[in-house]
Amino acid sequence: MTNVLMMMIGVSIFIFFIALLSLLWGIKNKQFDDDYKFTSLNDSEESLQNAIKMEERRKRLLKDKEKK
Repeated sequence: MTNVLMMMIGVSIFIFFIALLSLLWGIKNKQFDDDYKFTSLNDSEESLQNAIKMEERRKRLLKDKEKK
């Protein structure tokens, strides 16, 4: 019983170190950097104004609902 438990602990530690090394390799090679994501978000001024108006309308409706 203890042999099986020790083997499971050893395998788990081995897998943990492989996962840790994979994560560190990905960070070192900039696998998680997404520069394209930020440059592709080009919202027009009109759509931003519409979003502001919708947010104001939502807040106004919530205030009206609270008053009732």
